[in-house]
Amino acid sequence: MMNNKFLILRRFTQISIMFLYFAANAWGWNFLIGNLSSSKILNLIPMSDPYAVLQMFVSGAIIASDVFVGALIVVLFYSIIGGRAFCSWVCPVNMITDLANYTRRKFGLNRIQKKQPATRNMRYWIIALSLIISFIFAVPAFEFISPISMIHRGIVFGLGFGWAAILMIFLFDLFVLKNGWCGHICPLGGFYSLIGRFSLIKVEHQEEKCTLCMKCKEVCPESQVLFMVGKESGQVLSAECTNCGRCIEVCEDDAMNFSIRDLIANKKKEK
Repeated sequence: MMNNKFLILRRFTQISIMFLYFAANAWGWNFLIGNLSSSKILNLIPMSDPYAVLQMFVSGAIIASDVFVGALIVVLFYSIIGGRAFCSWVCPVNMITDLANYTRRKFGLNRIQKKQPATRNMRYWIIALSLIISFIFAVPAFEFISPISMIHRGIVFGLGFGWAAILMIFLFDLFVLKNGWCGHICPLGGFYSLIGRFSLIKVEHQEEKCTLCMKCKEVCPESQVLFMVGKESGQVLSAECTNCGRCIEVCEDDAMNFSIRDLIANKKKEK
């Protein structure tokens, strides 16, 4: 039987965070106040989305000290555990894209679309474009159109246009592009991958245990990071890994596990 401990823990974390935001708005709880762009824990510890803060900075806005400190805290946190852990453990859109990916596998849609019609580097170009537009028009460009913000506001304050954002992302990932939003387009995910480039927590593959079932690649939202599977042992060093743990759960050979980054071994490999 498949072990779903990381999936269950991720869903618990995502739903709990959204519930705490909702509770702050509905009942005045102060454990987590604000939204995914700017929050306070216990009304004391600031947390700010560093990508949103960067857009505000290039647009010419004056950044308050607590907002800057909040962005620094978030950068340090995800620099250690892996930047795109935000995507799989916090972001509510992940639940939508995971459902679309599961549906694709269930109905065999992955076999129909053999080649992805878009490059994963697109999200990095969108980061650059969003910063240029923010600078020209003096507004944080992506924040105005972000479906992440729409869905978050919808969950906390009442769905409204949030339903449209949920439906569009689900249908896009299901019929147009596998892992389309998170894996190819979302600039926030791309930004967090830059933050987590040298993070300490990594997935590790042990080649001697692997029987080449390839279940890990089937469920991985960023399957290109598992290029070493069946070839050699090693850690997944790509910052595009979301540290979701799905590859670990589906591996019946116990060939995939979380580990602390081996700085010495990886430095030798890079040479």
